[in-house]
Amino acid sequence: MDDKRHDISERLAAIAEEIADLAMESLRDSIEAGETRLSDEEKRLTRARRSVEKASYLLRAEPPSPE
Repeated sequence: MDDKRHDISERLAAIAEEIADLAMESLRDSIEAGETRLSDEEKRLTRARRSVEKASYLLRAEPPSPE
C-alpha cells in the first residue's frame, strides 16, 4: 500500500510541475501583452497546482496510528 501511495504521490508531484510550467507561460503571455494583473487562467492554474501539491503531500504523510 505504501508503495502505491508513494508512486501516486510522485506522479502528482510531476503533474504539479507541469501545471506550474503552464502558469508561467500564462504569466509570460500576460506580461508580453502589457497586462498588469494576473489573468484568470493563471489564477486557476495556480489554484490547481496547489491542490495537486496538497494531494501529493497528503499521500506521503504517515497515517495516524490507532490508539
